[in-house]
Amino acid sequence: MKNKHVGFLVIGIAILLFFIVLSFNNALETIVNTSCDHGTSCPMQVTLKTQEKISYGLMGLLVLFGSFLAFFMKEEGVKTTKLSHVKKKKLISGLNEEEKKLIDLIQLKEGSIYQSDLIKESGMNKVKVSRILDRLEGKGLIDRKRRGMTNIVILDSVFI
Repeated sequence: MKNKHVGFLVIGIAILLFFIVLSFNNALETIVNTSCDHGTSCPMQVTLKTQEKISYGLMGLLVLFGSFLAFFMKEEGVKTTKLSHVKKKKLISGLNEEEKKLIDLIQLKEGSIYQSDLIKESGMNKVKVSRILDRLEGKGLIDRKRRGMTNIVILDSVFI
């Protein structure tokens, strides 16, 4: 669920709890006023005011937390594609032969391959493959994820 939706959900729950707490506090105040005959010096009156401050403070914190989630927190795990499908196709047509060869090898392996396997299948040395992959990653065409002593090279979903 997106942070924005969770934030609005928390705000809605806080508003609902506010009305529940408000009715509870009114009922509690009625009970204290009828059962306590000491006036404002009654310990129950002091406790009632403290309980109201705490409950309304917690509702305020919930609203602030929900607002923070809804309006200020950045979405995590959502990958934004900076380039459109058409721009990426144009970009791939502008690649050199070695870059195209690596892209084709990754496509043959259904969009992901270990970097060590890519080195073996391309016939290029480690440094050359690594530098080409750096360029492709910089262009947003691939991602590399660390797995143990090697990387998994993942082709962008536009090309799969």
